Amino acid sequence: MTTATLTGRRWLNPAYVYLAPSLLIIAVFIAEPILRSGWMSLHDWTVGEETHEWVGLGNYLELFADERFRNALTVTGVYTLVTVAGQVVAGLALAMWLRRTTWLSSLLRSAFFFPTVASFAVVGVVWKFLLDPQVGLVNAWLEKAGMTGPGWLSDTSLALVTVMGVGIWKGVGFSMIVLLAALQGVPDQLIEAAKLDGAGRWQQFRAVILPELRPALLFTTVIATVTSLQLFDLVYVMTGGGPLFHTESIVAYLYQRGFVEFRLGYASAIAWVLFVLILVVSMIQLRIARNHDGG
Repeated sequence: MTTATLTGRRWLNPAYVYLAPSLLIIAVFIAEPILRSGWMSLHDWTVGEETHEWVGLGNYLELFADERFRNALTVTGVYTLVTVAGQVVAGLALAMWLRRTTWLSSLLRSAFFFPTVASFAVVGVVWKFLLDPQVGLVNAWLEKAGMTGPGWLSDTSLALVTVMGVGIWKGVGFSMIVLLAALQGVPDQLIEAAKLDGAGRWQQFRAVILPELRPALLFTTVIATVTSLQLFDLVYVMTGGGPLFHTESIVAYLYQRGFVEFRLGYASAIAWVLFVLILVVSMIQLRIARNHDGG
C-alpha cells in the first residue's frame, strides 16, 4: 500500500469530520483576526481613510517612544504584581483556614467564592457605587466612626490601590478553591509522619504541605497573571483610566487608540506587544517552576 493511499485514508478518519466545524470556527473567528491584526499593525491603518500606508515597524517604534504607553505598561505591571501576590497568598491562607469541612466552612467558602462568579464589569459597578464619596456606603460607615472618607477613585494616590484591592477581592475565591482542592489531596500520612518527627505547624506547612501544593500554586499564579495583564473592565467601569491616567492599563489604552481615535494599526501593535508580554511572562513562570522541581 502506497504512502499516498495511507495519507488519504488517514484524512478520511471520522474524527476529522467531527473536528471540522470547530476547526472552521477557530480559523474564521480566532486565527484569521489574529493574522489580520498582525498585518494591520504594520500599516498606518485608520478608520475612514481610503489608503493604509505601509509603515513596517513604525507603529512599534512610535509605541515604545509613547510616554502614555509606558505609563500604561507601568500601571499594568504594578497591578499584576500586587493582585497576583494578593490573590495567591490570601487564597492559600483561606484554603488552610477552611480546609476542614463543616457547615460554617462550607458557608464561608461559598461567600468567598461568590465574587469569582460575577463579571468584572458587575464588580466594578458595585464597588464604584460603594466607594462613591457622596452616596457610597463605605464613606458613610467611616463618617459614623468619626472619620472622613477619601475620594477613593478620584485621588491620584488612592485610585490604583483601590482598583487593586477590588481585583484581589474578585480573584481570591478562585485561588482559594483551587488550593483547597489541592490541600485535600495531601496525604494525611505525610503530615502524621512529620508530627511524629517533632515538626511544628510551620515546619509541617513548609516541608510537607507547600511542596504538595506547588502544581496548584503554579496554576493559580499563571491564570491570575494572564487575567491581570488583560486588565480592562474594572478600570473602564470604575475610573475610566483616571485620574490623570493613574489607572490606565494597556488594554484601556488600546481601547482608547483603537475604538475612540480609530487608529486600528496602532491599536493592533499594542495588542501584539501585550500578547508577547503575556507569552514571555507565562514561559518564565513555567521555566522557574520546572527548574525548582528539578526538571
